[in-house]
Amino acid sequence: MSVSLQKGQKVSLSKDNAGLSKVIVGLGWDEVKRKTGFFAPRPQPIDCDASALALVNGKLIRKEDVVFFGNLRHPTGTIEHMGDNLTGAGEGDDEQIVVDLARIPAEYDKVVLVVNIYQAVQRKQHFGLIENAFIRLVNGATQTEMCRYSLTDNYTGMTSMIFGEIYRRNGEWKFNAIGQGTTDPGLGELIGRYM
Repeated sequence: MSVSLQKGQKVSLSKDNAGLSKVIVGLGWDEVKRKTGFFAPRPQPIDCDASALALVNGKLIRKEDVVFFGNLRHPTGTIEHMGDNLTGAGEGDDEQIVVDLARIPAEYDKVVLVVNIYQAVQRKQHFGLIENAFIRLVNGATQTEMCRYSLTDNYTGMTSMIFGEIYRRNGEWKFNAIGQGTTDPGLGELIGRYM
């Protein structure tokens, strides 16, 4: 049974999922329907990009530890981005990242899951133009959704989002629903928070 999380809530992934190995992180969003006038320029689709940051003692050590559309696979093979969705159109997950918790080297204590809007500043786009945004974690072996966190705050003006983090504590994997919007214009600035 899936747990619906609130902002800031933490949940154990290992506790009710004995032998949990692979987790599929699904991220989804829909673009708010915008009104357009007869002479108004047609708005560009909003291209959200999901990324995973593998941290050592809470810090990003190497650029290879950022898994995103330009680096689909972590060097250890334990984190894999399943590809870039350019519009967010359609039902279900827009982007997925697979995390093999059982094989992540012990030096990594946290995987932070972030989303930024591609060229947000140039296109004058922000998370206030997005609705139904969520992150969900699915047990890779059973395809059962373990938990889901849906964003509910007003994120007008925010161009990037720290959705949540999977972290290891006392030999147990947990998930923290963060939902923190930022004004970082791109992934480079967003990852700077963890260096």
